[in-house]
Amino acid sequence: MFFSKHSNAFRWIIIASSFIIVSLILWKTYEFFQHFKEEERTKMENWSFAQTEFVNAETNTNLNLTLKILNSNTTTPMLVIDQEGNLSSSNNIDERKLKNKKAINKLIETFKSENKPIDIKYQGEVFSTIYYGNSPLLNKLKYYPLALLLIVFLFGAVIFFFYRSNKNATQNKLWSGMAKETAHQIGTPLSSLIGWTEILKTENVNADYISEMEKDIDRLKTITERFSKIGSLPTLEKADIIKETIESYDYLKARSSKLIEFEIITPDDEIPVELNKQLYSWCIENLVKNAIDAMKGRGKLTIEISQLENDVKIRVTDTGKGISKKDFHKIFEPGFTTKKRGWGLGLSLTKRIIEDFHNGKINVLESEKGKGTTIQINLKRAHHYA
Repeated sequence: MFFSKHSNAFRWIIIASSFIIVSLILWKTYEFFQHFKEEERTKMENWSFAQTEFVNAETNTNLNLTLKILNSNTTTPMLVIDQEGNLSSSNNIDERKLKNKKAINKLIETFKSENKPIDIKYQGEVFSTIYYGNSPLLNKLKYYPLALLLIVFLFGAVIFFFYRSNKNATQNKLWSGMAKETAHQIGTPLSSLIGWTEILKTENVNADYISEMEKDIDRLKTITERFSKIGSLPTLEKADIIKETIESYDYLKARSSKLIEFEIITPDDEIPVELNKQLYSWCIENLVKNAIDAMKGRGKLTIEISQLENDVKIRVTDTGKGISKKDFHKIFEPGFTTKKRGWGLGLSLTKRIIEDFHNGKINVLESEKGKGTTIQINLKRAHHYA
């Protein structure tokens, strides 16, 4: 309870602590880099001093220490350029980079950007200049902070996505629980309604009225089954896609505006598909209701079913306001809606039912502003239907 209550404060403490630790590491790395750079500078100054001693040395002078210093540089790349601008000597540089004057000048500019050149003097006058770059170890150390920041960024991204997925999982669990509780709550009045319809049958009430009431009761049963299946893996069974589509279509047609012209185009033969009937019916209803909303209750709605050798395509076409091409994928995202009212869950739920539960595909096949939209569902046919 205490941790839950103060979880936000703990999160900020962890973030602040991580920031401080990373900042200290970067600062210490920078300090070490600068210290190492100063040591290399000292080493190159000693080398220039040894070079001066070597040039000024008289005959029979012991030059063992001088030569040892001159030969000690095995890592730092350097160029020695005389007063006329010619290359006097080089160290720790690939000979292929010293083929022409242009390449040498390019190296000089690079070394000057990394370190201040050192003059070698003879009798008070400059007779050559040392240009030197960073050693391989110093170059590696230079990129260490970037690598550290990248690691920290990746680590932070992993934590963020873990937290987000965990939060989404919690939300999904909550919604699933609410859906199942809704189904449970609907069950009680539904049982009562079934009982009352049986009583009405004995009271000589118009049979057509009772028939319509029974259709709506069946509808409530279907809705209850749908909500009870949310959060659990639905069972699929072989069913005729044409029959299941027509049943959903007819129910909505009878309860929609007379200003909407309904049309359904299907093959004559049955098309077997592995389906969960209740969830598939939900998908068709969501697509039809969205199409009716897009047409503002007036227009033409067409459902067309066609089959290939292994696939079946269900197309829902309306003559509504259309969808922008940039929104073709967005309309299936949870929360996305162009209506003033609505939660934007219908199409995202439809996509999940079709793609996650039925291994199919759903997409906007085509749409044009002011002319209408066609949404297509692709499902695999089930062979050897009995």
